[in-house]
Amino acid sequence: MSPDPRRRRVVIGVDTHKHVHVAVALDDIGGRLDARSFPADRGGYEQLLDWAAAFDARKLIFAIEGTGSYGAGLTSAVRRRGLGVIEVLRTDRRDRRLRGKSDTLDAENAARSTLAGNSTSVPKTNDGTVEMIRQIKVAKDVAVKARTAAIITLKAVLVTASPELREQLQPLSKMALIERCAGLRPGPVTSVLAATKHTLRSIARRWQQLNDEIKTHEALLEELTSQLVPQLVAAFGVGADTAAEMLIVAGDNIDRVRSEPAWARLCGVAPIPASSGMTNRHRLNRGGHRQANAALYRAVIVRMQHHEPTRTYVTRRTAEGKTKAEIIRCLKRLLAREIWTLLRPLRTVPAAT
Repeated sequence: MSPDPRRRRVVIGVDTHKHVHVAVALDDIGGRLDARSFPADRGGYEQLLDWAAAFDARKLIFAIEGTGSYGAGLTSAVRRRGLGVIEVLRTDRRDRRLRGKSDTLDAENAARSTLAGNSTSVPKTNDGTVEMIRQIKVAKDVAVKARTAAIITLKAVLVTASPELREQLQPLSKMALIERCAGLRPGPVTSVLAATKHTLRSIARRWQQLNDEIKTHEALLEELTSQLVPQLVAAFGVGADTAAEMLIVAGDNIDRVRSEPAWARLCGVAPIPASSGMTNRHRLNRGGHRQANAALYRAVIVRMQHHEPTRTYVTRRTAEGKTKAEIIRCLKRLLAREIWTLLRPLRTVPAAT
């Protein structure tokens, strides 16, 4: 007996949550085969995969929402089975207003988006050195925010301190202020002055602890990025922090990014067509990975100040009538192309000729 033509391919759409995953199976022409809910744990992953395997499809594809958050565990389990997985973005809001919102509908929409070819992104593997870098980068970023909050709060407390204490501390530089505040001796907290000294000392010591923690994170990032992409870390104006951000965008499986234009779009530096009628123009792309875009901006600003070829480029483009913002956008696009070339050793799939 010939196989049922409706079973040539089955797409499993999954709407992921913290405690439960909802899956909907669609056949090759969009007919719903079944819908189930499974626990969001290792046992639930195995149940979901066994349920999907029961459809006996020639090709089984999983379309999963949130592959980098609640769906990370399921995505890894699917890969271990040797099955295909596609990352699906959140359903369009207009569609949700028209059709309603439920976990089953979201799972079905994920599957239909893959069937229609609208979702084609391969999720990150999150199982190698880049994932280690991402975890350390998260710890560093949180510590940096807390350190910034600490110094802002310290200066705010100092504004309302007693005149004799404020007049001693306000003229000091930041580091001198922190050192002086960390060494304050409030004694018994029996007055407003003693309470103020206690607060300033506590905040200053917290800043010092956070600063030491950040240095530890930076040393780890320097070590890991230098081992993985030394040529990128050595690029002018890039360094370990920007290299880490670029690697996080790429993921451990950088081959999922198919081309240099796709990489530029992922970084948010590829202009978007905005033509109409007889006009032919482009507009700024505000999509893509915003942290990567910000990292490119910082590297470009450094090059504009200290990199002679970049300064020559800025001079030439300024003479052509370009604004500073337009020049920065051009430089970010050029830097993204340069970084893509420097990441070539991580790619295993040969470029198409």
